[in-house]
Amino acid sequence: MVKAVAVLTISDSCFKDNSKDTSGPTLARFARELFPNANLHKIIIPDEREIIEKELKYFCDEANVNLILSTGGTGFSSRDVTPEATRAVIHREAPAITVALTMASLEKTPMAMLSRAVAGIRDKTLIINFPGSKKAVIECFEVVKPVLTHALALINNELNAVRTMHDSMMFQTCQHHGPSNVDMTKVAFRPRESPFPMLEMDEAFRTVDKVMQQWEEYLEIIPITEALGRVVAESLCTKEPMPPFPASVKDGYACLSSDGAGVRAVRAALTAGEAPTAPLTPGACARVNTGAALPSGADCVVQVEDTKLVSASEDGQTELEIEILVAPQPGQDVRPIGFDIPMGAELVKKGSVLDAGHIGILAGAGYQNITVKGYPKVALLSTGNELQEPSEVKLRPAHIRDSNRTMLSVLLREHGYSSIDCGIARDEPAALGAALAAAMTRADVVVCSGGVSMGERDLLKPVLLKDFGATLHFGRVRMKPGKPSTFATCQLNGRTKYIFALPGNPVSAYVCCLLFVIRALKVCSGRAAEWPRLRVRLAHAVRLDPRPEYGRATLGLPAGGDLPTAALIGSQCSSRLLSACGACALLELPGASDAVTQLAAGTVLSALVIARIELPAP
Repeated sequence: MVKAVAVLTISDSCFKDNSKDTSGPTLARFARELFPNANLHKIIIPDEREIIEKELKYFCDEANVNLILSTGGTGFSSRDVTPEATRAVIHREAPAITVALTMASLEKTPMAMLSRAVAGIRDKTLIINFPGSKKAVIECFEVVKPVLTHALALINNELNAVRTMHDSMMFQTCQHHGPSNVDMTKVAFRPRESPFPMLEMDEAFRTVDKVMQQWEEYLEIIPITEALGRVVAESLCTKEPMPPFPASVKDGYACLSSDGAGVRAVRAALTAGEAPTAPLTPGACARVNTGAALPSGADCVVQVEDTKLVSASEDGQTELEIEILVAPQPGQDVRPIGFDIPMGAELVKKGSVLDAGHIGILAGAGYQNITVKGYPKVALLSTGNELQEPSEVKLRPAHIRDSNRTMLSVLLREHGYSSIDCGIARDEPAALGAALAAAMTRADVVVCSGGVSMGERDLLKPVLLKDFGATLHFGRVRMKPGKPSTFATCQLNGRTKYIFALPGNPVSAYVCCLLFVIRALKVCSGRAAEWPRLRVRLAHAVRLDPRPEYGRATLGLPAGGDLPTAALIGSQCSSRLLSACGACALLELPGASDAVTQLAAGTVLSALVIARIELPAP
């Protein structure tokens, strides 16, 4: 955001007589029109290099202005020293700006060849020299005007503004060759009722499933350490038995069961990972640890508790003889070869969703990389003139920090999906179209929040329809929260793009991401689309809304084996994200009827389990 601009008129004559300055006020007026909220400094200084340098440094280093526009002192006269003073102050030159000014001026007059103007950057300030005549100032300002805002955003690392401009350029060059087709000027004639039919939830789910099944499946090979929650593309079998040798189940002594009970000579101990070198002979035993390989001939293990020491070395470091107190049985406390998993056994079925147990088994079987089903790339985009980045320390007037992208990104990651942050789009047709086009080029599924209701700035549906030729599969759903949720597809560069436009209220975005977006990604990646359902008992009375409602709730496990109890989390207002904090279930509350407007405590209904159930701390 441009906070301050300085206009410097450099002229001995104007310094002595302010009434002669016409180019300075003209330049100041243009700057005010382009940056209406910026603090404007205007000053006249003489043609003295030291003074020009001093003033330039002051405005850059102390006044912290974003833009300095000077007029005068750029010609061939001995007093024309503005270029020398500017070049001494700047850190980086911007020659293309002066080239553009010269080329434009040459179209008007060959005298433009006599201008020596300089443009460049000092820290966070852009400095541009203009000629001294009013006519030249008017002509030259029109040349640089289109790039000034973007140039200053780049210099000041204003990423959102930079991204918006880049997106706008992409919007123009992608498949759209002009401004947006959406006319937002006729506010009075906007629809007073939504033109989109209201779908029931079951129909909306079927629509999502049907459309997302058209997704072109692909496979990818990934390390097993990154495979948690992924769907296996092929059945995987063991390449060796587990264990690959007879192994001890306990700490004790490997024996021959045919020796029965009695005294045994103790051989050197065998620890896990140590291969026995000689077979076990009658009358002898070998001390073994859990998991150790048995020596050849041994067919049982006697636990330490069923033995007693008979003799040992004087220093106590070596057992010489022990007595077996209970006669062992063949196979006692021994895991035979292939006991856990036989050779060639199926470890993981095709289509399985991998958990920690699967990954442990695969690691034990020697798998390092596996083939899994890929899923679409997902882009997150927020819309709204009132939004600012969460990283901005100071909250601007009439603004709020955007929480939706952060929340949705974590929500997707919680269920196994990554996402791309595509920033904030302004509620302007061209800016919104640019941001959508940019997001679509980076991802297959675009998840937007905001701009889908009935306000004059709710432009997402018109932009999708008129600028992208999108098919809207639904634009309203009979649900709370999230009634204006929208699902659309369009073609971009020969590929189908899937767009989920969610309401901007945080809770609506949260619930609709769970119900629609994550469902769609599950369909694409081969997972079951439905959330697990539980029968639960209401912990308190609940007033019903006319629409079916998805209440954010916690679950409790009562004593006595009764059904889990469900309690709504605070106020269920769609703007209060606190109602999602700690939620592990969405209660499927029915719509109210004339006969039933409230559910009593103890009522049994269904709940979608959306997260790991955490019990309250004791």
